[in-house]
Amino acid sequence: MIKLSKKGVYFLNGKRISKNNFNAEQIKQAYKGTIAYQILSAHNTTGATEKGLPLKIKFDALASHDITYVGIIQTAKASGLKEFPIPYVLTNCHNSLCAVGGTINEDDHLFGYSAAKKYGGIYVPAHQGVIHSYMRERMAACGKMILGSDSHTRYGALGTMGIGEGGGELVKQLLNKTYDIPYPEVVGVELKGKPRKGVGPQDVALAIIREVFNSGYVKNKVMEFFGRGIKHLPIEYRNGIDVMTTETTCLTSIWQTDDKVKEYFINHKREDAYKELKPKELVYYDGYIEVNLSAIEPMIALPFHPSNAYTIRELLENPYEILKKCEEEGNKLLKKNEGSFKLTDKIVNGKILADQAIIAGCAGGTYDNIMEAAAILQGKNIGNKLSMSVYPGSMPIYIDLARKGALEKLMSAGVNVKTAFCGPCFGAGDVPANNGFSIRHTTRNFESREGSKPGEGQMAAVALMDARSIAATAANGGYLTPATEIEYNNKIKPFKYDDAVYKARVYDGFGKADKSAQLQYGPNITDWPEIQGLKKHLIMKVAAVIEDPVTTTDELIPSGETSSYRSNPLRLAEFALSRKRPDYVGKAKDIFEEEKRFRKGQINEEYSAILKKFGLNPQEVTTGSVIYANRPGDGSAREQAASCQRVLGGVANIAKEYATKRYRSNLINWGMIPFVYDDKISFEANDIIVIKDINDIFENYEIKAYVCRKGKTLPVSLKLDKLSDEEKLIIQKGCLINYYRWQNEEMLK
Repeated sequence: MIKLSKKGVYFLNGKRISKNNFNAEQIKQAYKGTIAYQILSAHNTTGATEKGLPLKIKFDALASHDITYVGIIQTAKASGLKEFPIPYVLTNCHNSLCAVGGTINEDDHLFGYSAAKKYGGIYVPAHQGVIHSYMRERMAACGKMILGSDSHTRYGALGTMGIGEGGGELVKQLLNKTYDIPYPEVVGVELKGKPRKGVGPQDVALAIIREVFNSGYVKNKVMEFFGRGIKHLPIEYRNGIDVMTTETTCLTSIWQTDDKVKEYFINHKREDAYKELKPKELVYYDGYIEVNLSAIEPMIALPFHPSNAYTIRELLENPYEILKKCEEEGNKLLKKNEGSFKLTDKIVNGKILADQAIIAGCAGGTYDNIMEAAAILQGKNIGNKLSMSVYPGSMPIYIDLARKGALEKLMSAGVNVKTAFCGPCFGAGDVPANNGFSIRHTTRNFESREGSKPGEGQMAAVALMDARSIAATAANGGYLTPATEIEYNNKIKPFKYDDAVYKARVYDGFGKADKSAQLQYGPNITDWPEIQGLKKHLIMKVAAVIEDPVTTTDELIPSGETSSYRSNPLRLAEFALSRKRPDYVGKAKDIFEEEKRFRKGQINEEYSAILKKFGLNPQEVTTGSVIYANRPGDGSAREQAASCQRVLGGVANIAKEYATKRYRSNLINWGMIPFVYDDKISFEANDIIVIKDINDIFENYEIKAYVCRKGKTLPVSLKLDKLSDEEKLIIQKGCLINYYRWQNEEMLK
């Protein structure tokens, strides 16, 4: 199904060739033939776009939802924000149920509405559209770039480079600064063949993720889709594949465009958003993935990652061994409750029985997915054991599904049809029961997501599948069934977009900022606390050690009900690492209290001995906490994964590597040093790490440190991956807010 090249490849007019047919200069410039190069160079403000040189990107639009936009606007406001310089869309699709935390969710929505008026933003009320559905319908355009504070910011199938980042990167754009990255490698993804009936976009996406995730084949790279197979894919099918590229850990994605993309924009009343995008005659890709669409089978990604994927056929042929492996993994996560997680009990007479089915969000809630699901379930009955919910991605999709009779077919079969909402993706809606087996066309199935709390003995088994096979399973009494094995009519009527509901409900204030308008604050919306910058020397105490192969952002700061507190940095920080290291917050607070006393000259015996041993002047020392994790930051772009550590006194992370660029950027924007460590000594909780002349690391990218443990001093080497000059200053000043405050003060001198 999927083949990976071990080295870069050249294409001439869409055919793979040897480079021997071209002269040295042609070969040298061939990387400029990619669609990615065309878009990146058009948005790069330095003028020179060359391999090896940094890019300074300005985006065409921004997007945030109601978990992230309050913190972003508060940070930008503290840094000198006057007006949104580009369209900034504020959607309300994560905390839209307003079900937890009293008034605070709707308070955030009112804050967002008042900010859109004051600064000139676009405000999308709750239940009207999930963030990425709305951005596809209203903001994507060929050749454009969009930055979002949600990791699934992907609009490549519509010719738009979408990048998901932490809030700090959006703050920079709001302040007319740039997004600074090295020129990324570009991996060509050639699509060949045509999918079989019953095979959907999630099947293609999971097949790709399975092949590339563990090897890091596309990590922090651009995935560029091209090839004859594209013409066989409807636009929403392409969107469904594209949004899941986030789970490969790539930086962004882009697709070749065609007349189907043009028809999409015409239907959405934005014909001028289309232009043809395709690779140039001669093009070089740093990597190459060949996807045979004809060979893709219905897939299932079992707990606890989208890359843990099998064909449904493979699973049904060997259910016990495969599910037993997942069961054992889940029980390791439960620790003190080990043995309580069951998955093999879903095997009934050799078949696998699901308890719940969900089709939702930016990946599952598309018109095409729901129409085919309705066709499969027409005249069927899902029974009284399986529960099933469908969430259309936007109100225009919902309306047309109603007009076409699809909702009636679903509801008559026993399906609950709900409004546009992202909750099922992260555990704020349709949370499964403990030990429940939920099949979902959503984006993620991490171990601490969809309501699972391993530390509290709560664990559900969430598996990712395509909407078609989910509907086939529901139609078959909940027994796992690939959609290729059933008969149904997959010829659906074209989607008819109607934006009347958006005209009635969405506030579009771009270019109409009212500086006299007042921001509306609720009692949970608070400013960022004061954050200290770096001094000459650094003393860190280890507050947590995480030995897991990968640590997700959901484990660094849980999603679900905690999302209600996103607008209160200190209150949210109470949940940091709560599902992974429940004692972290208490330890971090104790270390932070020591830091506060240290600044006042009230230095305890432990630190006094260290100061004496290393000959350090306490006036020149910064102290704080640090966590160690092997590979932190997979998953969400939420900056709170870093900021919660920071407001508890965190000064750094130490890791073998960072799972995503966005998490490392979050650390930097909150003034935390992203150390890389490959030495032999293992860290332990309560170790004290001493670094003399810490600023030397910003020049040499390696520094000698000393681990103080039970009277012994152990030398280690800490490293940094390369930083821009601005990133160095952000860390030195303590955070992005401090950096911009300093910058403004310098300008006034």
